[in-house]
Amino acid sequence: MKFLNDLRNLDRNNIGGWPKSVKIFFTGLLFGLVVLLGWYVFVSDQQNTLEQQANKEEQLKQEFSQKQAKAVNLEALQQQLDEMQDMLRQLLRQLPSKTEMPELLIDISQTALSAGLETELFQPGAEVPKDFYAEKPIQLRMVGTYHQFGTFISGVASLPRVVILTLHDVSLTPKDKNGQLVLQGTVKTYRYLEDEESVEAKAANAKSQSGAKTGGRK
Repeated sequence: MKFLNDLRNLDRNNIGGWPKSVKIFFTGLLFGLVVLLGWYVFVSDQQNTLEQQANKEEQLKQEFSQKQAKAVNLEALQQQLDEMQDMLRQLLRQLPSKTEMPELLIDISQTALSAGLETELFQPGAEVPKDFYAEKPIQLRMVGTYHQFGTFISGVASLPRVVILTLHDVSLTPKDKNGQLVLQGTVKTYRYLEDEESVEAKAANAKSQSGAKTGGRK
């Protein structure tokens, strides 16, 4: 009862004159609040950390599951890749060989002539070897009608060897009012590389890429 009376009669302007029991009480209360606040802050921080770690654990589990699935299918995927590479090599071997390329260029030129096209320029350039094939650029300028160009394309497609022509910076413009058109630009035809040529081409490409990276570091 005395403690309660002391609380009721406290002089807020004279804290130093408070009874010892009251001072002890408020000191303990303040200490308890500080401890409670510190515990709350500590626990909240630990809960946030725990939540972050739980999210990270879930993410790692998903990544592990994905990598495990890839590892399980790795052998099958490698087999499919090998089959696709074999198929690609077989398709490439349907392209002209090195010895057939000169004759092929003559055939393309003759096909244009047979279609009625006027060949003002037909200039083969230097070969550019890739991993499995080589491309041969040809600068050309031909004059003819739509029908004659159609006959030319059909004739190239009918050649004994598989012939692929890709257009690069090619334009088709009218020449006069008689329906004559001018086709000019660069086309590329392709041939397959023999095994030794393919090895040399890969080595040259790797050396070129290595040199480019070294130059980039400088």
